[in-house]
Amino acid sequence: MMKKLTLVSLAIAAMLAVPAMADDVTIQLGFENSASEPVGQALQKWADLIDEKGDGSLKLELYPDSQLGSKSELIDGMTFGETYMTLADGAFYADYGVKDFGIVFGPFLFDDWDQCWTLIESDWYKDQCDQLAAQGLKIVASNWKYGERHTLTTKKVEKVEDLKGLKIRVPGNEIQTQGFNALGATATGMDLGDVYQALQTGTIDGAENPLATLYGRKLHEVAKYLILDGHVLNFTTWVMSNDVWESLTPEQQELLVSTGEEAGIYNNELVDQMNDEYLQMMVDEGVEVTEPTEEVMEGFKAAAQSFYELGSNFGWSDGLYETVRAAMGAE
Repeated sequence: MMKKLTLVSLAIAAMLAVPAMADDVTIQLGFENSASEPVGQALQKWADLIDEKGDGSLKLELYPDSQLGSKSELIDGMTFGETYMTLADGAFYADYGVKDFGIVFGPFLFDDWDQCWTLIESDWYKDQCDQLAAQGLKIVASNWKYGERHTLTTKKVEKVEDLKGLKIRVPGNEIQTQGFNALGATATGMDLGDVYQALQTGTIDGAENPLATLYGRKLHEVAKYLILDGHVLNFTTWVMSNDVWESLTPEQQELLVSTGEEAGIYNNELVDQMNDEYLQMMVDEGVEVTEPTEEVMEGFKAAAQSFYELGSNFGWSDGLYETVRAAMGAE
């Protein structure tokens, strides 16, 4: 009898010693944009790459046009361990406890895209990601261009002074709200899905976003003036629950990151290719475009400096602006 029990015990121990097969995981990827935008096309590429290169245990399901909920709702769900992923930026992460991260969405912080890519490889940026993980959110990929954010309005804007008093929709976070307030506008936080009607009814006077999003959401149908101010060079990130991330096998984690970065390169090519096309389509459909002179742009940048003087209000570390400019390689 003792011998049988020993053999049974050994068999159980042997089974326990064998690594368990990974459970199949489906990550629901919700985003505000339409599937036709470059970001939507690139997300489909990401899902396809996972199918092609994976073993079938990991899949992405795409939910465009806020079908899965708003960005804030999805991020809140992630903190409770939901298997969501969404597009988010430093401005949102500041509201989730990593205060310094918010500066990456400050107006006119970056001089060019190379500075963005230098920053995401820096020790400063990695530290921000680690702090965010401690808050329950894992950044999977950061090398995606969302685009240069421009301003579309129902009243013509030719210089920064023309923004005074205009109600401009921004995503609902403190950084972007104060960033546009610094330019003289009255920033109004609002979900992207509500913007068309708000412009149509006069609840707001304008909205800001990259051309792909402005056109993809058809906002140019109800706001006919566009100024190419490029107030934010918007690189974006894909974020998920850190608990869900930790539950993935190392192979699934590597697959998710590597294919996310590959899809990001594809996305950036699409964004660059499509910008001129979106602009021309908007012109063809009746939008009046203002391209600011260098002198006008200096006026925008000068106004934006008051935003960086609010660091203590945002809970930023001392000297953060200088730290980040150094980390991005700015002179």
